[in-house]
Amino acid sequence: MEPYRIGALPEASCYTCLRVNVDLPVNGRLDHPVWKKAPRSSRFVDMVSGVPGFFDTRMAALWNERTLYIGFWIAESDIRAQITRRDDFVYRENDVEVFIEGRDCYYEFQINALGTVYEVFYIWQDAYTPSSRFNCPEFDLLKREVDVLGGFQDSTRFGKHPRGRRWAIMDWDFPGLKSAVTVDGTLNDPATVDKEWRVELAFPWKGMRVLDPERKLPPRPGDIWRMDFSRFERLEFNGVTADPHPGWSHSPHGVYDSHLPEAFSRVFFSDQLV
Repeated sequence: MEPYRIGALPEASCYTCLRVNVDLPVNGRLDHPVWKKAPRSSRFVDMVSGVPGFFDTRMAALWNERTLYIGFWIAESDIRAQITRRDDFVYRENDVEVFIEGRDCYYEFQINALGTVYEVFYIWQDAYTPSSRFNCPEFDLLKREVDVLGGFQDSTRFGKHPRGRRWAIMDWDFPGLKSAVTVDGTLNDPATVDKEWRVELAFPWKGMRVLDPERKLPPRPGDIWRMDFSRFERLEFNGVTADPHPGWSHSPHGVYDSHLPEAFSRVFFSDQLV
């Protein structure tokens, strides 16, 4: 397979994350006054082509000294979700996702309209050495639930990324994570026309330490992090499911692959208060 030409990826989109001086209740409603003033992103675009998605999807982010907050507004005329078991493969149905890049690693979060969460911590295999910071009980490859991303059985990615394979720690949970979902419509009822569902997330900074021990936490005003915000839409018609599902993201990737830190959005942390 032809490898990804990293230098040829589309230019990453940017988002400015404003600061708040309060702790937000995470209820999924996104009705706190600061969310009404937070700058929403542009409409998500097709991950490959960059064409705006046919359903509107937007995100916003805010931060304070303790927490990074992320909100999603997901337009949907028929809101559906079936998966209820934590860390089941939420990406097989409609979901929104967050990726956060670290040093030699990155974190993935997914959630559906039922609020079911899927999390994975990825470590580039070339960085996992006997003397590395990853050689510790938290990432013990013999005792944790581990998979391989970009390996031989992962045919869509095998041999494509120049850095190669990643260890996927499947049972890793982000410390202190809070998440909530609200639905403006009737879940799993095709007889009604729905409006949207909303997602509210809170990632404590202390849980970010494992991504990069040398990174300033909380960020300093002016710091730029690479993060990805995306949505996948399961399309079915007369019993036939589209494969692959349409994928929309804040920043286009140029290829159908969420796992490209080089294509993640640039998030600029501002000291400006909402």
